[in-house]
Amino acid sequence: MKIEICDLESDFSTLGDVLLAQISSGKNIVLLQGNLGAGKTTLVKRYINATGGNDSDVDSPTFSIVNAYNVAQKTIYHFDLYRLNTIEEIEDIGFMEYIDSGNLCFIEWPEKIASYLPAERVLTVNIALSSQECREYSLH
Repeated sequence: MKIEICDLESDFSTLGDVLLAQISSGKNIVLLQGNLGAGKTTLVKRYINATGGNDSDVDSPTFSIVNAYNVAQKTIYHFDLYRLNTIEEIEDIGFMEYIDSGNLCFIEWPEKIASYLPAERVLTVNIALSSQECREYSLH
């Protein structure tokens, strides 16, 4: 499914509805793919806001590797694997324990770990700039 959005802050509802439906169906691992600056963290912010959390608490976990957000008595994990180079480094942070927790996990730069994840629980979101102001979200 492809969705084009030119203002994620005001037009999140369609994308948010699709994300919520997929997450409700058991897809609790969301792989966020896109170039640097494509809007991966912004998507997480909008999701947190739409589900009752405080999106001002959301920032890129580039240096911390993982951030945890408490939303509606649930924990959402947000990973940025950009700086990790090997599967061993990913294992060292206890990555699979987060995945196995059953909590929702957003993962930026998932290319290094995607093949190790349970496919039935994975939703991939590709983000591409389609014009100066718009982004195209492909979900599969």
